[in-house]
Amino acid sequence: MPRYKNIFCLSILASAVLLSACQPKGDAPKESTAPEVVEAEPEVIKLTGETEKLKLTIPECEDKSCPEISIERLNSNQSFINEWIDQQILQQLKSILSVDAIEPAKVTAASEAETAASKPKAALTTVATPKQQLEQQIQPYIQTFLNLDKELKALSASHSISLMIKPKILNSGYPLATVVLNSSYYLGGAHGASAQTYYNFDLEQQKLVKLDDIIATKQKAKLETRAYEAFKDWVVDSKLAKDVAEYEQAWKFKLSDNFYLAQQGLVLQYAEYEIGPYVAGLPRLMIPYEQLQGVLKPEYLPHTENAASEIKPAPAAKAK
Repeated sequence: MPRYKNIFCLSILASAVLLSACQPKGDAPKESTAPEVVEAEPEVIKLTGETEKLKLTIPECEDKSCPEISIERLNSNQSFINEWIDQQILQQLKSILSVDAIEPAKVTAASEAETAASKPKAALTTVATPKQQLEQQIQPYIQTFLNLDKELKALSASHSISLMIKPKILNSGYPLATVVLNSSYYLGGAHGASAQTYYNFDLEQQKLVKLDDIIATKQKAKLETRAYEAFKDWVVDSKLAKDVAEYEQAWKFKLSDNFYLAQQGLVLQYAEYEIGPYVAGLPRLMIPYEQLQGVLKPEYLPHTENAASEIKPAPAAKAK
């Protein structure tokens, strides 16, 4: 009896082996791996946009001495900058055109406003765009410009007066977004005038950044020293004078707060007649970043490893 029992057990074991051999083999178990975590890069805010030309109400003119005027505004992805530049355009118009001459222009503009108010209210329900609002605000200045042209024509002046204001994005955002406002005008006289004004913005904090904001604590005197050295080099290189001390009897050095951060260094921009005669144009002093270590706050300086490669030596003056 035990013999048959052993045979029976062996048969069951053999059947189990055969059945397991016929089953399809599954894939080997894979080790579970945690999903790879990809760190999201912080979004970099950049200033982008273009200028748009304002539509100005001026009479048609085909004369050779017709007045020429062109004003553009910035239309960017940062509304707070657009609004700031719009206000600076108005300020420049106010400084270029006489305040006294604005008065008769205001009367004309007021009469035009009354005429517009007399129109059906349905036509006034449209909300004005920022561009249209600026066009309305500058119209009194345009009228003053045209009044000046009439006065010059009455004096038999043959020159054509002109005025141009145009912004431009210079730096898109790192470490500062910079917009330069260019202007030039000729309103009669011996020659015209021009200006370049730079506005620097912190896009994250949405605020204007001034020169004092980028200077390290108690380092303004050192910055002024660096700027004065650049001033002396500029006087000599421009052949304005051989003796800087003598030159300063007429044109004294001063530290400009009109600046921007260029690739090679800090640029200080000056107006006409600010530190030099008219022939000097719009003087500009550049202080290399290598001279500003510890003078400017670290966030406004290039990275140490890149600073040397970004600063290029000034070309040597050619011998004459």
